[in-house]
Amino acid sequence: MNSALERSRRRVAAGTEALAARYRPFSDVALRISVGVVFTWFGILKFVPGTSPAEDIATRCMGVLSFGLVPAEVSRPLLAVMEVGIGLGLITGWLLRTVLAVFFVHMAGVFATLVIAPDVVWAHGSPLLPTMEGQYIIKNIVLVTACLAVATRHGSRTGTPGAPPATAAPRRVLSGAGPAGRGVPPAS
Repeated sequence: MNSALERSRRRVAAGTEALAARYRPFSDVALRISVGVVFTWFGILKFVPGTSPAEDIATRCMGVLSFGLVPAEVSRPLLAVMEVGIGLGLITGWLLRTVLAVFFVHMAGVFATLVIAPDVVWAHGSPLLPTMEGQYIIKNIVLVTACLAVATRHGSRTGTPGAPPATAAPRRVLSGAGPAGRGVPPAS
């Protein structure tokens, strides 16, 4: 019985590794595109008044960050254009460094909301109790982390979306347990 269970575990592990090996070459692009889709989607919502759940807090904080120079009726479409631009840039990979720079500046403004509007983002004034709006902002940690991964993988690129890093060395695992245990490193 144990041998049948062990064989099943090995098959599952081999299948999982095979799927991972097929996905691995595309993982950076998949991550970049998925964040781009989210940003494009959320940006499109801001073009239509009343459809974005973040519209009120975003326009309020944009007003504070611009010292009242940008009214809500202007900041909403500006945020929409910025978010759709970031999203399309991530999806296509065009001007990626510029898009990532704009993304990180945008995220700085988003996270500033946690300080600018504590009455809206924290329940009972406690940073341990985020409101729904606070949770909406805090979840952006995942997007920031994803774009940091994209930035680090694409920072040394040759300029061609999807091209390998310019200084990448071949990856090898030197475990000594290659084909038939002959000490040949497995292909990476």
